[in-house]
Amino acid sequence: MSDLFADYAHAATRSTAYDEMFGAGQVPRAEYAQVASTLGELTLADVTARADSMARTFLDRGVTFDFAGEERPFPIDLVPRIISADTWQVLEHGVSQRVRALEAFLDDVYDRMSAVSDGVVPRSLITSSDHFHRQVSGFDPAGGVRIHVSGIDLVRDEAGTFRVLEDNVRVPSGVSYVIENRRAMAKGLPEAFGQQPVRPVDDYPRRLLTALRKTAPSGAEDPTVVVLTPGVYNSAYFEHTLLAGLMGVELVEGRDLICRANRVYMRTTAGEQRVDVIYKRIDDEFLDPQQFRSDSVLGCPGIVNAARAGNVTIANAIGNGVADDKLVYSYVPDLIRYYLGEEPVVPNVDTFRLEDPQAREEVMDRLEELVVKPVAGSGGKGLVIGPAASKAELEELRAKVLQDPRGWIAQPVLQLSTVPTMSGGQFSPRHVDLRPFAINDGDDVWVLPGGLTRVALKEGSLIVNSSQGGGSKDTWVLADDSAQLARQTAEADVAVAPVQSTAWPVDPEPRHEPEQ
Repeated sequence: MSDLFADYAHAATRSTAYDEMFGAGQVPRAEYAQVASTLGELTLADVTARADSMARTFLDRGVTFDFAGEERPFPIDLVPRIISADTWQVLEHGVSQRVRALEAFLDDVYDRMSAVSDGVVPRSLITSSDHFHRQVSGFDPAGGVRIHVSGIDLVRDEAGTFRVLEDNVRVPSGVSYVIENRRAMAKGLPEAFGQQPVRPVDDYPRRLLTALRKTAPSGAEDPTVVVLTPGVYNSAYFEHTLLAGLMGVELVEGRDLICRANRVYMRTTAGEQRVDVIYKRIDDEFLDPQQFRSDSVLGCPGIVNAARAGNVTIANAIGNGVADDKLVYSYVPDLIRYYLGEEPVVPNVDTFRLEDPQAREEVMDRLEELVVKPVAGSGGKGLVIGPAASKAELEELRAKVLQDPRGWIAQPVLQLSTVPTMSGGQFSPRHVDLRPFAINDGDDVWVLPGGLTRVALKEGSLIVNSSQGGGSKDTWVLADDSAQLARQTAEADVAVAPVQSTAWPVDPEPRHEPEQ
Protein backbone atom coordinates (compact mmCIF):
# COMPACT_ATOMS: atom_id res chain seq x y z
CA MET A 1 0.00 0.00 0.00
CA SER A 2 1.07 3.61 -0.53
CA ASP A 3 2.30 5.95 2.18
CA LEU A 4 -1.24 7.26 2.42
CA PHE A 5 -2.02 4.13 4.47
CA ALA A 6 1.18 4.21 6.52
CA ASP A 7 -0.55 4.80 9.86
CA TYR A 8 -3.86 3.16 9.05
CA ALA A 9 -3.21 -0.14 10.82
CA HIS A 10 -2.10 1.66 13.97
CA ALA A 11 -5.20 3.87 13.96
CA ALA A 12 -7.48 0.88 13.33
CA THR A 13 -6.07 -1.05 16.30
CA ARG A 14 -7.25 1.71 18.64
CA SER A 15 -10.84 0.75 17.86
CA THR A 16 -12.83 -2.45 18.13
CA ALA A 17 -14.84 -1.54 15.02
CA TYR A 18 -15.14 -3.86 12.03
CA ASP A 19 -13.13 -2.44 9.13
CA GLU A 20 -14.90 -2.75 5.78
CA MET A 21 -11.74 -2.64 3.65
CA PHE A 22 -9.10 -4.51 5.64
CA GLY A 23 -9.07 -7.83 7.43
CA ALA A 24 -6.45 -9.20 9.81
CA GLY A 25 -2.91 -8.02 9.12
CA GLN A 26 -4.22 -5.09 7.04
CA VAL A 27 -4.90 -7.44 4.12
CA PRO A 28 -7.57 -6.00 1.81
CA ARG A 29 -10.81 -7.97 1.76
CA ALA A 30 -11.60 -9.66 -1.56
CA GLU A 31 -14.17 -7.09 -2.69
CA TYR A 32 -11.66 -4.28 -2.07
CA ALA A 33 -8.68 -5.82 -3.86
CA GLN A 34 -9.03 -3.69 -7.02
CA VAL A 35 -9.59 -0.47 -5.10
CA ALA A 36 -6.63 -1.19 -2.83
CA SER A 37 -4.42 -1.76 -5.87
CA THR A 38 -5.54 1.49 -7.47
CA LEU A 39 -5.10 3.55 -4.31
CA GLY A 40 -1.69 2.03 -3.76
CA GLU A 41 -0.46 3.75 -6.92
CA LEU A 42 -1.74 7.22 -6.03
CA THR A 43 0.17 10.00 -4.30
CA LEU A 44 -1.24 12.56 -1.91
CA ALA A 45 -1.21 15.08 -4.77
CA ASP A 46 -3.24 12.68 -6.92
CA VAL A 47 -5.86 12.11 -4.22
CA THR A 48 -6.08 15.81 -3.37
CA ALA A 49 -6.54 16.78 -7.01
CA ARG A 50 -9.29 14.21 -7.53
CA ALA A 51 -11.07 15.21 -4.32
CA ASP A 52 -10.92 18.90 -5.26
CA SER A 53 -12.28 18.12 -8.71
CA MET A 54 -15.24 16.20 -7.27
CA ALA A 55 -15.96 19.02 -4.79
CA ARG A 56 -15.90 21.64 -7.56
CA THR A 57 -18.22 19.51 -9.67
CA PHE A 58 -20.65 19.18 -6.78
CA LEU A 59 -20.59 22.93 -6.15
CA ASP A 60 -21.14 23.70 -9.84
CA ARG A 61 -24.05 21.27 -10.06
CA GLY A 62 -25.63 22.53 -6.86
CA VAL A 63 -24.98 19.30 -4.94
CA THR A 64 -24.84 21.16 -1.66
CA PHE A 65 -26.14 20.89 1.86
CA ASP A 66 -27.13 23.59 4.33
CA PHE A 67 -24.68 23.27 7.23
CA ALA A 68 -25.17 25.87 9.98
CA GLY A 69 -26.62 28.30 7.44
CA GLU A 70 -23.80 27.84 4.94
CA GLU A 71 -24.18 26.13 1.58
CA ARG A 72 -21.36 23.61 1.21
CA PRO A 73 -20.64 20.97 -1.40
CA PHE A 74 -21.91 17.67 -0.04
CA PRO A 75 -18.72 15.94 1.18
CA ILE A 76 -17.78 12.78 -0.74
CA ASP A 77 -14.68 10.70 -0.07
CA LEU A 78 -12.59 9.00 -2.75
CA VAL A 79 -12.71 5.53 -1.17
CA PRO A 80 -16.02 3.79 -1.95
CA ARG A 81 -17.90 1.52 0.41
CA ILE A 82 -18.05 -1.91 -1.30
CA ILE A 83 -20.59 -4.67 -0.57
CA SER A 84 -20.27 -8.16 -2.00
CA ALA A 85 -23.09 -9.72 -3.99
CA ASP A 86 -23.77 -12.35 -1.31
CA THR A 87 -23.95 -9.80 1.51
CA TRP A 88 -26.19 -7.53 -0.53
CA GLN A 89 -28.61 -10.37 -1.25
CA VAL A 90 -29.21 -10.72 2.49
CA LEU A 91 -29.55 -6.96 3.06
CA GLU A 92 -31.91 -6.60 0.11
CA HIS A 93 -34.13 -9.34 1.49
CA GLY A 94 -34.02 -7.81 4.96
CA VAL A 95 -34.92 -4.30 3.82
CA SER A 96 -37.77 -5.58 1.65
CA GLN A 97 -39.08 -7.66 4.55
CA ARG A 98 -38.97 -4.64 6.84
CA VAL A 99 -40.90 -2.45 4.41
CA ARG A 100 -43.58 -5.10 3.87
CA ALA A 101 -44.07 -5.49 7.63
CA LEU A 102 -44.27 -1.74 8.23
CA GLU A 103 -46.72 -1.37 5.35
CA ALA A 104 -48.97 -3.97 6.99
CA PHE A 105 -48.55 -2.29 10.37
CA LEU A 106 -49.60 1.13 9.07
CA ASP A 107 -52.57 -0.36 7.27
CA ASP A 108 -53.58 -2.03 10.54
CA VAL A 109 -52.91 1.04 12.71
CA TYR A 110 -55.32 3.22 10.76
CA ASP A 111 -58.02 0.56 10.50
CA ARG A 112 -58.56 -2.57 12.58
CA MET A 113 -55.67 -2.35 15.08
CA SER A 114 -55.55 -6.14 15.14
CA ALA A 115 -51.98 -6.05 16.45
CA VAL A 116 -53.36 -4.30 19.53
CA SER A 117 -56.28 -6.67 20.07
CA ASP A 118 -53.94 -9.65 19.59
CA GLY A 119 -51.52 -8.32 22.19
CA VAL A 120 -48.55 -7.74 19.88
CA VAL A 121 -48.26 -4.04 20.75
CA PRO A 122 -50.03 -1.91 23.38
CA ARG A 123 -52.60 0.62 22.17
CA SER A 124 -50.78 3.39 24.04
CA LEU A 125 -47.70 2.79 21.86
CA ILE A 126 -49.67 4.01 18.85
CA THR A 127 -51.95 6.65 20.30
CA SER A 128 -49.12 8.37 22.22
CA SER A 129 -46.89 8.69 19.14
CA ASP A 130 -46.37 12.27 17.99
CA HIS A 131 -46.95 11.23 14.38
CA PHE A 132 -50.14 9.22 14.79
CA HIS A 133 -52.76 11.26 12.92
CA ARG A 134 -56.41 10.48 13.56
CA GLN A 135 -57.29 12.69 10.58
CA VAL A 136 -56.50 9.77 8.27
CA SER A 137 -57.99 6.93 10.28
CA GLY A 138 -60.52 4.65 8.66
CA PHE A 139 -59.73 4.96 4.96
CA ASP A 140 -57.43 3.22 2.52
CA PRO A 141 -55.12 5.47 0.49
CA ALA A 142 -55.65 5.61 -3.26
CA GLY A 143 -53.49 2.96 -4.84
CA GLY A 144 -53.38 0.95 -1.62
CA VAL A 145 -49.78 1.87 -0.74
CA ARG A 146 -48.62 3.91 2.25
CA ILE A 147 -44.84 3.48 2.04
CA HIS A 148 -43.89 4.32 -1.52
CA VAL A 149 -40.32 5.30 -0.60
CA SER A 150 -38.33 4.22 2.44
CA GLY A 151 -34.83 4.63 3.79
CA ILE A 152 -33.87 1.90 6.26
CA ASP A 153 -30.71 2.82 8.15
CA LEU A 154 -28.26 -0.04 8.69
CA VAL A 155 -25.08 -0.28 10.71
CA ARG A 156 -22.43 -2.98 11.03
CA ASP A 157 -21.38 -3.88 14.56
CA GLU A 158 -18.02 -5.00 15.92
CA ALA A 159 -18.65 -8.60 14.87
CA GLY A 160 -19.40 -7.54 11.29
CA THR A 161 -23.15 -8.15 11.68
CA PHE A 162 -25.49 -5.74 9.93
CA ARG A 163 -28.29 -4.37 12.09
CA VAL A 164 -31.20 -2.01 11.51
CA LEU A 165 -30.62 1.26 13.34
CA GLU A 166 -33.87 3.01 12.44
CA ASP A 167 -36.68 3.21 9.90
CA ASN A 168 -37.49 6.26 7.76
CA VAL A 169 -40.85 6.07 6.02
CA ARG A 170 -42.07 9.66 6.25
CA VAL A 171 -39.85 11.80 4.02
CA PRO A 172 -36.58 9.86 3.64
CA SER A 173 -33.95 12.00 1.96
CA GLY A 174 -30.51 11.45 0.46
CA VAL A 175 -31.10 9.43 -2.71
CA SER A 176 -29.97 12.35 -4.87
CA TYR A 177 -26.54 12.06 -3.29
CA VAL A 178 -26.46 8.37 -4.21
CA ILE A 179 -27.01 9.30 -7.86
CA GLU A 180 -24.52 12.18 -7.81
CA ASN A 181 -21.90 10.25 -5.84
CA ARG A 182 -21.93 7.56 -8.50
CA ARG A 183 -21.48 10.10 -11.27
CA ALA A 184 -18.54 11.62 -9.40
CA MET A 185 -16.86 8.33 -8.50
CA ALA A 186 -17.06 6.95 -12.02
CA LYS A 187 -14.76 9.83 -12.95
CA GLY A 188 -12.88 10.18 -9.66
CA LEU A 189 -11.66 6.58 -9.46
CA PRO A 190 -12.17 5.22 -12.99
CA GLU A 191 -9.31 2.71 -12.77
CA ALA A 192 -11.11 0.71 -10.09
CA PHE A 193 -14.68 1.45 -11.15
CA GLY A 194 -14.14 0.19 -14.68
CA GLN A 195 -12.62 -3.09 -13.52
CA GLN A 196 -15.44 -4.26 -11.26
CA PRO A 197 -19.05 -5.28 -11.97
CA VAL A 198 -20.68 -2.53 -9.91
CA ARG A 199 -24.47 -2.57 -10.02
CA PRO A 200 -25.91 0.69 -11.39
CA VAL A 201 -28.07 3.18 -9.48
CA ASP A 202 -29.41 5.23 -12.39
CA ASP A 203 -32.66 3.24 -12.59
CA TYR A 204 -34.05 4.78 -9.40
CA PRO A 205 -36.00 7.71 -10.94
CA ARG A 206 -37.68 5.47 -13.50
CA ARG A 207 -38.62 2.95 -10.82
CA LEU A 208 -39.98 5.71 -8.60
CA LEU A 209 -42.09 7.26 -11.36
CA THR A 210 -43.46 3.85 -12.35
CA ALA A 211 -44.46 3.10 -8.76
CA LEU A 212 -46.08 6.51 -8.29
CA ARG A 213 -48.09 6.18 -11.49
CA LYS A 214 -49.06 2.60 -10.65
CA THR A 215 -50.54 3.71 -7.32
CA ALA A 216 -52.57 6.58 -8.83
CA PRO A 217 -56.32 6.71 -8.12
CA SER A 218 -58.44 4.33 -10.17
CA GLY A 219 -59.69 5.91 -13.35
CA ALA A 220 -56.56 8.01 -13.94
CA GLU A 221 -55.58 6.67 -17.37
CA ASP A 222 -52.50 8.88 -17.77
CA PRO A 223 -51.72 9.98 -14.20
CA THR A 224 -50.16 13.39 -13.60
CA VAL A 225 -47.41 13.22 -10.98
CA VAL A 226 -45.87 16.22 -9.19
CA VAL A 227 -43.13 16.65 -6.60
CA LEU A 228 -44.26 18.94 -3.76
CA THR A 229 -41.40 20.96 -2.24
CA PRO A 230 -41.38 23.53 0.58
CA GLY A 231 -39.29 25.77 -1.68
CA VAL A 232 -35.77 26.89 -2.49
CA TYR A 233 -34.81 27.51 1.14
CA ASN A 234 -35.28 23.89 2.07
CA SER A 235 -32.05 22.06 2.88
CA ALA A 236 -32.97 19.19 0.52
CA TYR A 237 -34.18 21.39 -2.36
CA PHE A 238 -31.47 20.06 -4.65
CA GLU A 239 -32.89 16.58 -4.26
CA HIS A 240 -36.41 17.76 -5.02
CA THR A 241 -35.32 19.42 -8.26
CA LEU A 242 -33.13 16.51 -9.31
CA LEU A 243 -35.83 13.89 -8.85
CA ALA A 244 -38.46 16.01 -10.58
CA GLY A 245 -36.09 16.56 -13.49
CA LEU A 246 -35.09 12.92 -13.81
CA MET A 247 -38.71 11.77 -13.65
CA GLY A 248 -39.82 14.47 -16.07
CA VAL A 249 -42.56 15.79 -13.79
CA GLU A 250 -43.43 19.21 -12.42
CA LEU A 251 -41.85 20.55 -9.24
CA VAL A 252 -44.50 22.52 -7.34
CA GLU A 253 -45.01 24.37 -4.10
CA GLY A 254 -48.21 24.47 -2.10
CA ARG A 255 -49.22 27.76 -3.69
CA ASP A 256 -49.19 26.07 -7.10
CA LEU A 257 -51.97 23.69 -6.03
CA ILE A 258 -55.65 24.24 -5.48
CA CYS A 259 -58.33 21.86 -4.17
CA ARG A 260 -61.86 22.06 -5.48
CA ALA A 261 -64.66 19.53 -5.01
CA ASN A 262 -62.16 17.15 -3.35
CA ARG A 263 -59.87 17.16 -6.37
CA VAL A 264 -56.41 18.65 -6.67
CA TYR A 265 -55.37 20.89 -9.55
CA MET A 266 -52.07 22.49 -10.52
CA ARG A 267 -51.91 26.05 -11.74
CA THR A 268 -50.02 26.27 -15.03
CA THR A 269 -49.56 28.91 -17.71
CA ALA A 270 -52.09 26.96 -19.78
CA GLY A 271 -54.68 26.85 -17.01
CA GLU A 272 -55.47 24.36 -14.27
CA GLN A 273 -54.39 20.74 -14.69
CA ARG A 274 -55.67 17.80 -12.65
CA VAL A 275 -53.08 16.22 -10.33
CA ASP A 276 -53.33 12.51 -9.54
CA VAL A 277 -50.19 11.76 -7.52
CA ILE A 278 -48.28 14.04 -5.16
CA TYR A 279 -44.80 12.98 -4.07
CA LYS A 280 -44.62 15.20 -1.00
CA ARG A 281 -41.34 16.38 0.46
CA ILE A 282 -42.82 18.23 3.43
CA ASP A 283 -43.91 16.96 6.83
CA ASP A 284 -47.53 16.03 7.41
CA GLU A 285 -48.05 18.86 9.90
CA PHE A 286 -47.48 21.45 7.17
CA LEU A 287 -49.45 19.73 4.40
CA ASP A 288 -52.99 20.97 4.98
CA PRO A 289 -53.79 24.01 7.17
CA GLN A 290 -57.41 22.87 7.43
CA GLN A 291 -56.36 19.64 9.16
CA PHE A 292 -53.00 20.32 10.78
CA ARG A 293 -51.12 23.57 11.42
CA SER A 294 -53.40 26.45 10.52
CA ASP A 295 -50.43 28.81 10.09
CA SER A 296 -48.73 26.69 7.42
CA VAL A 297 -48.33 28.20 3.96
CA LEU A 298 -46.32 25.30 2.62
CA GLY A 299 -49.18 22.95 1.81
CA CYS A 300 -52.61 23.18 0.20
CA PRO A 301 -55.95 23.57 2.01
CA GLY A 302 -58.26 20.63 1.34
CA ILE A 303 -55.63 18.13 0.23
CA VAL A 304 -56.45 15.68 3.06
CA ASN A 305 -60.12 15.59 2.10
CA ALA A 306 -59.12 14.97 -1.53
CA ALA A 307 -57.02 12.03 -0.37
CA ARG A 308 -59.82 10.70 1.83
CA ALA A 309 -62.15 10.87 -1.18
CA GLY A 310 -59.71 8.72 -3.14
CA ASN A 311 -59.05 11.41 -5.74
CA VAL A 312 -55.33 11.88 -5.17
CA THR A 313 -52.45 9.66 -4.06
CA ILE A 314 -50.10 11.20 -1.53
CA ALA A 315 -46.68 9.58 -1.31
CA ASN A 316 -45.63 8.85 1.28
CA ALA A 317 -49.02 8.55 2.96
CA ILE A 318 -50.06 10.90 5.73
CA GLY A 319 -49.53 9.36 9.17
CA ASN A 320 -46.56 7.17 8.28
CA GLY A 321 -44.52 8.81 11.03
CA VAL A 322 -45.95 6.46 13.63
CA ALA A 323 -43.81 3.72 12.04
CA ASP A 324 -40.72 5.95 12.40
CA ASP A 325 -41.22 6.26 16.14
CA LYS A 326 -38.12 4.78 17.75
CA LEU A 327 -40.21 3.06 20.40
CA VAL A 328 -42.26 1.38 17.67
CA TYR A 329 -38.88 0.38 16.15
CA SER A 330 -38.26 -1.85 19.15
CA TYR A 331 -41.39 -3.84 18.28
CA VAL A 332 -40.66 -4.31 14.55
CA PRO A 333 -39.15 -7.82 14.92
CA ASP A 334 -42.43 -8.89 16.57
CA LEU A 335 -44.41 -7.13 13.82
CA ILE A 336 -42.47 -9.06 11.16
CA ARG A 337 -43.38 -12.34 12.86
CA TYR A 338 -47.00 -11.25 13.32
CA TYR A 339 -47.79 -9.88 9.85
CA LEU A 340 -45.45 -11.96 7.67
CA GLY A 341 -44.95 -15.14 9.67
CA GLU A 342 -41.19 -14.82 9.15
CA GLU A 343 -38.13 -14.35 11.31
CA PRO A 344 -36.35 -10.99 10.87
CA VAL A 345 -33.55 -11.25 8.31
CA VAL A 346 -31.64 -8.22 9.64
CA PRO A 347 -31.80 -7.84 13.44
CA ASN A 348 -32.44 -4.68 15.43
CA VAL A 349 -29.95 -3.06 17.74
CA ASP A 350 -30.73 -4.14 21.32
CA THR A 351 -33.06 -1.50 22.74
CA PHE A 352 -34.29 -0.50 26.21
CA ARG A 353 -37.89 0.78 26.37
CA LEU A 354 -37.65 3.44 29.03
CA GLU A 355 -41.38 3.47 29.76
CA ASP A 356 -40.77 0.04 31.31
CA PRO A 357 -39.82 0.70 34.97
CA GLN A 358 -37.33 -2.16 35.17
CA ALA A 359 -35.54 -1.14 31.97
CA ARG A 360 -35.57 2.50 33.04
CA GLU A 361 -33.98 1.66 36.38
CA GLU A 362 -31.17 -0.25 34.67
CA VAL A 363 -30.55 2.56 32.19
CA MET A 364 -30.48 5.20 34.93
CA ASP A 365 -27.67 3.21 36.56
CA ARG A 366 -25.76 2.97 33.24
CA LEU A 367 -26.38 6.31 31.52
CA GLU A 368 -22.68 6.89 31.01
CA GLU A 369 -22.41 3.60 29.02
CA LEU A 370 -25.38 3.92 26.65
CA VAL A 371 -26.77 5.96 23.77
CA VAL A 372 -30.10 7.59 24.67
CA LYS A 373 -32.34 8.84 21.84
CA PRO A 374 -35.59 10.83 21.65
CA VAL A 375 -38.18 8.60 19.99
CA ALA A 376 -39.42 11.40 17.70
CA GLY A 377 -35.98 12.76 16.85
CA SER A 378 -34.40 12.90 13.40
CA GLY A 379 -31.08 13.90 11.91
CA GLY A 380 -29.17 12.84 15.02
CA LYS A 381 -30.67 15.70 17.02
CA GLY A 382 -31.21 15.21 20.72
CA LEU A 383 -29.35 11.93 21.15
CA VAL A 384 -26.80 11.65 23.93
CA ILE A 385 -23.81 9.30 23.73
CA GLY A 386 -23.10 8.44 27.33
CA PRO A 387 -19.32 7.88 27.16
CA ALA A 388 -18.86 11.25 25.43
CA ALA A 389 -21.25 13.23 27.65
CA SER A 390 -20.32 15.41 30.63
CA LYS A 391 -21.77 14.84 34.09
CA ALA A 392 -23.97 17.90 33.64
CA GLU A 393 -25.29 16.59 30.32
CA LEU A 394 -26.05 13.20 31.86
CA GLU A 395 -27.90 14.78 34.77
CA GLU A 396 -29.93 16.91 32.37
CA LEU A 397 -30.72 13.80 30.36
CA ARG A 398 -31.71 11.89 33.49
CA ALA A 399 -34.24 14.58 34.36
CA LYS A 400 -35.72 14.56 30.85
CA VAL A 401 -36.10 10.78 30.81
CA LEU A 402 -37.75 10.67 34.23
CA GLN A 403 -40.14 13.43 33.17
CA ASP A 404 -41.13 11.70 29.90
CA PRO A 405 -40.06 8.02 29.80
CA ARG A 406 -42.20 7.36 26.69
CA GLY A 407 -40.14 9.92 24.80
CA TRP A 408 -36.82 8.05 24.99
CA ILE A 409 -35.09 4.76 24.22
CA ALA A 410 -31.60 3.59 25.09
CA GLN A 411 -29.18 1.37 23.20
CA PRO A 412 -25.62 0.11 23.69
CA VAL A 413 -22.87 2.15 22.07
CA LEU A 414 -22.05 0.37 18.82
CA GLN A 415 -18.65 0.88 17.29
CA LEU A 416 -19.95 1.37 13.76
CA SER A 417 -17.82 -0.20 11.06
CA THR A 418 -15.07 1.93 9.49
CA VAL A 419 -13.88 2.68 5.97
CA PRO A 420 -10.64 4.50 5.01
CA THR A 421 -11.35 8.21 4.63
CA MET A 422 -8.96 10.99 3.63
CA SER A 423 -8.05 13.19 6.60
CA GLY A 424 -4.96 15.22 7.32
CA GLY A 425 -3.00 14.03 4.30
CA GLN A 426 -3.58 10.33 4.77
CA PHE A 427 -6.32 7.72 5.00
CA SER A 428 -7.76 7.11 8.46
CA PRO A 429 -10.64 4.90 9.66
CA ARG A 430 -13.95 6.72 9.96
CA HIS A 431 -17.28 5.30 11.11
CA VAL A 432 -20.08 4.78 8.57
CA ASP A 433 -23.69 3.72 8.30
CA LEU A 434 -25.76 2.75 5.26
CA ARG A 435 -29.18 3.93 4.07
CA PRO A 436 -30.60 1.66 1.35
CA PHE A 437 -33.64 3.15 -0.41
CA ALA A 438 -36.63 0.98 -1.33
CA ILE A 439 -39.56 1.64 -3.66
CA ASN A 440 -42.91 -0.08 -3.10
CA ASP A 441 -45.41 -0.21 -5.97
CA GLY A 442 -47.96 -2.34 -4.12
CA ASP A 443 -46.90 -5.61 -5.71
CA ASP A 444 -43.15 -5.55 -5.21
CA VAL A 445 -40.54 -3.84 -3.04
CA TRP A 446 -37.46 -2.93 -5.09
CA VAL A 447 -34.29 -2.01 -3.20
CA LEU A 448 -31.79 0.32 -4.87
CA PRO A 449 -28.47 -1.57 -5.10
CA GLY A 450 -26.32 0.23 -2.57
CA GLY A 451 -27.73 3.35 -0.98
CA LEU A 452 -26.19 6.27 0.85
CA THR A 453 -23.13 5.55 2.96
CA ARG A 454 -22.77 8.38 5.46
CA VAL A 455 -19.45 9.06 7.18
CA ALA A 456 -18.62 10.61 10.53
CA LEU A 457 -15.75 12.82 9.34
CA LYS A 458 -14.50 13.69 12.82
CA GLU A 459 -12.09 11.16 14.30
CA GLY A 460 -13.85 8.81 16.71
CA SER A 461 -17.27 10.36 16.12
CA LEU A 462 -20.31 8.11 15.68
CA ILE A 463 -22.58 10.90 14.35
CA VAL A 464 -22.86 10.47 10.58
CA ASN A 465 -25.75 12.86 9.84
CA SER A 466 -25.04 15.55 7.26
CA SER A 467 -26.66 18.20 9.45
CA GLN A 468 -24.09 17.30 12.11
CA GLY A 469 -21.09 17.65 9.77
CA GLY A 470 -21.01 14.15 8.28
CA GLY A 471 -19.98 13.25 4.75
CA SER A 472 -20.67 10.44 2.31
CA LYS A 473 -19.20 7.69 0.16
CA ASP A 474 -20.34 6.03 -3.01
CA THR A 475 -21.67 2.56 -2.25
CA TRP A 476 -20.67 -0.15 -4.72
CA VAL A 477 -22.71 -3.35 -4.73
CA LEU A 478 -20.87 -5.96 -6.74
CA ALA A 479 -22.88 -7.98 -9.24
CA ASP A 480 -22.60 -11.69 -9.88
CA ASP A 481 -22.80 -11.06 -13.60
CA SER A 482 -19.97 -9.05 -15.13
CA ALA A 483 -22.37 -7.95 -17.86
CA GLN A 484 -23.26 -5.11 -15.49
CA LEU A 485 -20.00 -3.49 -16.59
CA ALA A 486 -21.59 -2.46 -19.86
CA ARG A 487 -24.06 -0.22 -18.05
CA GLN A 488 -21.88 1.36 -15.40
CA THR A 489 -19.58 3.21 -17.80
CA ALA A 490 -22.52 5.10 -19.25
CA GLU A 491 -23.47 6.52 -15.86
CA ALA A 492 -20.63 9.02 -15.81
CA ASP A 493 -21.83 10.54 -19.08
CA VAL A 494 -25.51 11.01 -18.21
CA ALA A 495 -26.19 14.74 -18.12
CA VAL A 496 -29.10 15.85 -16.00
CA ALA A 497 -30.30 19.45 -15.80
CA PRO A 498 -32.60 19.87 -12.81
CA VAL A 499 -35.84 21.60 -13.76
CA GLN A 500 -36.88 24.87 -12.22
CA SER A 501 -39.83 25.15 -9.89
CA THR A 502 -43.07 26.27 -11.49
CA ALA A 503 -43.96 28.18 -8.34
CA TRP A 504 -44.08 31.94 -8.00
CA PRO A 505 -41.17 33.69 -6.23
CA VAL A 506 -40.96 32.88 -2.54
CA ASP A 507 -40.11 35.01 0.43
CA PRO A 508 -36.82 34.34 2.23
CA GLU A 509 -38.42 32.42 5.09
CA PRO A 510 -36.29 29.40 6.10
CA ARG A 511 -38.10 26.18 5.33
CA HIS A 512 -36.72 22.94 6.57
CA GLU A 513 -37.45 19.34 5.76
CA PRO A 514 -36.30 17.43 8.84
CA GLU A 515 -33.41 15.24 7.81
CA GLN A 516 -34.46 11.63 8.18
